[in-house]
Amino acid sequence: MTQRTGYPDGAPCWADLNTPDLDGARRFYSGVLGWTFDEPVAEFGHYTTARLQGRSVVGVAPKMPDQQHLPSAWSVYLKTSDIEATVRKLADAGGNVIVPPMEIPGQGHMAFGFDSTGAAFGLWQPASHTGAQAFDEPGAMCWHEVNTREGEKADAFYRRLFPYEQQQIGDCKTFDYMVYHLAGTAVGGRMQMTAEWEGIPPHWMTYFRVEDTDPAAERVRQFGGKVMHGPFDSPHGRIAVVSDPYGAVFSIIGPAPTPAS
Repeated sequence: MTQRTGYPDGAPCWADLNTPDLDGARRFYSGVLGWTFDEPVAEFGHYTTARLQGRSVVGVAPKMPDQQHLPSAWSVYLKTSDIEATVRKLADAGGNVIVPPMEIPGQGHMAFGFDSTGAAFGLWQPASHTGAQAFDEPGAMCWHEVNTREGEKADAFYRRLFPYEQQQIGDCKTFDYMVYHLAGTAVGGRMQMTAEWEGIPPHWMTYFRVEDTDPAAERVRQFGGKVMHGPFDSPHGRIAVVSDPYGAVFSIIGPAPTPAS
């Protein structure tokens, strides 16, 4: 069991969920991913930290009264060492800042906005809270990608923010995917949305690793969620796109099935 203590600038370092039912969300994610939860902190809007064997993995918060009309969703945060400078780059690159840099006392500074294609994401400048302490193991987030209909525009936008090395995979006609690297390490990706995504706005997708995708998908159903796509095999493992009981969408990924001998 290892504990991660930091992330490079530009890497997804944290994710959190807004939900209309905090108790219900805790039951669902405990059942599906095995999380335990800290007591909600009233002065931070009853925000609670989910943990895996004592290590932080994500945050969960109930919707505020003025947010009840908004859909429940997962949000990803990209790490930055200078949030003011990154927010300026975000605006200069054609994004839209909706929450300017603000301090979370003792924890760090956050900001939130939209990229130039309309996908929402956050920024995080750490103080004592350096990001998820468990990463890329069963029960923890392991990958993030931005899904958009304007792939080239998104790639240019994120290059303005951070020094990503962007590697195209796929044939660009039937599968257009860009992997974002930092210092040679893959940290995220960009998926070109096609006609099959009609009606779905641009968004960041969070993936959680599981030990076995099919039983995890069954647990999603058992605890009131929905399996929206899959499970299906990919070069990187077996994936299912799912939602919790309140409509927040995320993906789960486990090892590919062992071929029959």
